[in-house]
Amino acid sequence: METDKFCQILAKEITKNSISNVDELLLFRNKISSKYKQKELPSLIQILLYLKEKDRKRFKVKPTRTMSGVTPVAIMTKPIPCPHGKCIYCPGGLNSHFGDVPQSYTGKEPATMRAIRNHYDPYLQIFNRLEHYVLLGHSINKIELIIMGGTFPSFEKKYQEDFVKYSFKAMNDFSDLFFNKKGELNYNKFKKFFELPTKDFQDKKRTEIIQNKLLKLKLNCDLEKEQTKNETANIRCIALCIETKPDWGLLKQGDELLRLGCTRIELGIQSVYEDVIKHIHRGHTIKDTIDSIRILKDLGFKISVHYMPGLPLTDKKRDIEGMKTLFLNKDYCPDMLKIYPTMVSKGTALYADYLQGKFKPIGAKEAAERIVEFKKFVPEYCRIQRIQRDVPTKQWEAGVELTNFRQFMFQNYKVECRCIRCREPREKNINWEKIKLKVLEYEASKGKEFFISAEDIENDLIIGFVRMRFPSECLRKEITKDSAMIRELHVYGTATGIGEEGLVQHKGWGKKLMQEAEKIAKKNDKNKMLVISGIGVRQYYYKIGYKKEGPYVVKEL
Repeated sequence: METDKFCQILAKEITKNSISNVDELLLFRNKISSKYKQKELPSLIQILLYLKEKDRKRFKVKPTRTMSGVTPVAIMTKPIPCPHGKCIYCPGGLNSHFGDVPQSYTGKEPATMRAIRNHYDPYLQIFNRLEHYVLLGHSINKIELIIMGGTFPSFEKKYQEDFVKYSFKAMNDFSDLFFNKKGELNYNKFKKFFELPTKDFQDKKRTEIIQNKLLKLKLNCDLEKEQTKNETANIRCIALCIETKPDWGLLKQGDELLRLGCTRIELGIQSVYEDVIKHIHRGHTIKDTIDSIRILKDLGFKISVHYMPGLPLTDKKRDIEGMKTLFLNKDYCPDMLKIYPTMVSKGTALYADYLQGKFKPIGAKEAAERIVEFKKFVPEYCRIQRIQRDVPTKQWEAGVELTNFRQFMFQNYKVECRCIRCREPREKNINWEKIKLKVLEYEASKGKEFFISAEDIENDLIIGFVRMRFPSECLRKEITKDSAMIRELHVYGTATGIGEEGLVQHKGWGKKLMQEAEKIAKKNDKNKMLVISGIGVRQYYYKIGYKKEGPYVVKEL
């Protein structure tokens, strides 16, 4: 039987038998396939295309992707060489062992493969990713846009602006094409545009047809106009993140990133040791790292630091001390952390050292021991986002040999950790009677930080939080000596449509956290609050008394 006809029969049976979740659906598919002697099993996404909306809503594929309350969309910039040259471990770049791929990537990561398929065009990449999320049954109203592919501020200024403005235009155009004024998705129009159903989602002819349709829509656009439009679009960019190195993350770059709408910086510091970063050819100093973290925090950005255990010139003791330094030394204190154990890739200077026996990488066991020991020292204001790169392990020659390294670590070691990720509600039950506001005050990067959190004390869960900073210096005209800054407001819950009830979101906790921050600021004689707001969150702040000033939203206290 043709897949198309079989899916139609299956869809009717699913409705008739009240199948309620993904696991049940897959078992039911297998059972019906046996009954009809169907040789080719349709994928879950193919089945969902034939269901009515009320039935489709019951099945969400890969729910962890949007469990923190937002939908991440990662896109890649085109391959260019790093201005300083190449770090000794870096696998990618132009003329690399993997071909012409973005700096520090192999071309085999999911996001890189999507980028290659879409010719590194941000407009095409975003449409492609949003199409995937709709097919997976996820809400796409609140997007965290992550721009990957190396040191973004090192690209020409025009390329940076074009990349970002077409990203906003893609979200706006997707909204206009497939959503009505009530925010409802026109699924039939969506299916027709994306040439669905299809037997093969990677079919080159289908891809070409869709891309040609999109390139006709792309047209020229203006950054500021697209940003303003996105404030009220159905698909809103609530956070924008870029990757950079400390020497490309100073005041000049920070000002430009604010103009583009950026709210979070992924800062590749890799080590806190001067001899190590010199040896690996990072092209910056520890002073650059410390200055970058301070300047970017003083501008309001959230900082996610990348750190690499197992680099040359380190050992177990030095690695653990180095990672502890991130929080014991007040010049660092990142908001988020990605730990990437050093991996060896063909075509790199580190690979040559490895072959000659000059460098011995750490494996899964040794990496886990170092990270587990360090995790005890991670403060409650930090979120450990990753402990391994999103690169298939078969692309590496040596290093951590497991794709499921995080799972391995938690199964084999007693992990004590108070980081945000370890205490997120996800799908756990919350005792709403036991929610308390907590305030953690700490010095960092020559300024003062307040981590204000709403927590379920009974179940040790974090419901939401605010990061407020009293800057160390006033780097822009909007920032006065009597200003406080909100660098992040986050309330947890599964991603929902704008105005819909989430698991935790929209229970008023965002407003309560903001009120507490304003109260603390006033108590400390501050008369102005600035918020580095994602473009798509500005409307929320306007409703609670804030107005736009430069790249921020502000309120007199």
